[in-house]
Amino acid sequence: MQDEMIDRQIVTRKIINGKRELQLTWSEIAQKLGISNIAQCTAALLGQMPFTSEKAVKVASLFNLSKLETLVLQEVPYRGAINELIPKDPTLYRFYELLQVYGTALKELIHENFGDGIMSAIDCYISIEKVNDPRGDRIKVIIDGKHLKYPDLE
Repeated sequence: MQDEMIDRQIVTRKIINGKRELQLTWSEIAQKLGISNIAQCTAALLGQMPFTSEKAVKVASLFNLSKLETLVLQEVPYRGAINELIPKDPTLYRFYELLQVYGTALKELIHENFGDGIMSAIDCYISIEKVNDPRGDRIKVIIDGKHLKYPDLE
């Protein structure tokens, strides 16, 4: 019988099941791993970015992963977890909707304030906060990304 190939999806499922069994939040896991950027840690645990060998060993210890699974955590993944052009999940769809409605305004305001460039999706910090409001709790999403300037014409 041939060995089953271990890939990132299998390791990710094992991490998610381990999270359930340990009854930990993503924030608690990030803290145990010594990672301050909770969104980045969660994305890595869900297979969207590699871990350093040091962090992969910590993940493996927490979730009882094999040596091979620990090595998989260190590989550069195929990124992009949304397989649909328009997401159907209501939470993901709201971000899509935000870009449809406010995307052009955000682009204009970024260029007006920073010049010709983009916000890095690699060098960014994302945080999510719960804001209590008598009219209903609010979700505050902060994306703090580095400005990457396009070069001037020579």
